[in-house]
Amino acid sequence: MGEGSWVGLDVHARSVVAGVIDAGSGEVWSLRVAPGSGETVAWWKTLPGPVRVVYEAGPTGYGLARACSEAGIDCVVAAPSRIRAAADRVKTDRREAERLARLLRLGEVIPVRVPEPHEEAARDLVGAREDAGGDLMRARRRLWKLLLRHGLVYDGTAWTRAHDGWLRRRWFQSGPLAVVFDEC
Repeated sequence: MGEGSWVGLDVHARSVVAGVIDAGSGEVWSLRVAPGSGETVAWWKTLPGPVRVVYEAGPTGYGLARACSEAGIDCVVAAPSRIRAAADRVKTDRREAERLARLLRLGEVIPVRVPEPHEEAARDLVGAREDAGGDLMRARRRLWKLLLRHGLVYDGTAWTRAHDGWLRRRWFQSGPLAVVFDEC
């Protein structure tokens, strides 16, 4: 059995570019593959084994790594911050994928731990809660600034039931201004 295949992936939401090093022949080539993990894993099984895959952690999540694991394919999710910068200034998906394959073959990829699905769901929940808190703060600032521009200042503690009652008693006669206030 030969050294197998080393595959680097540049993963995006709508496209995946694979850079492949065939260790037997030394050939390096690249192609676009389907972004869904099922078709991609099936394609890897056609490569000379053992197949080793690497891609950078990012917003596409860890579904691809889990699909590899289920198929018995060695997959490393790389920490993007720990991959050294490319020497060339031209960055393309193909070059990035081939570079990842080379780094994996050299053993220079620092992996991140692939979280379990329930851990990833918890991270998503925490992130959504933080986003909602930020949205609330921005909305409050917008409303506060709107009222301030029109000389309306609440004397008590803001964002309490009393403050809410005070806000509900305010209204603007101007059409656009009334719409803005209602939206805030």
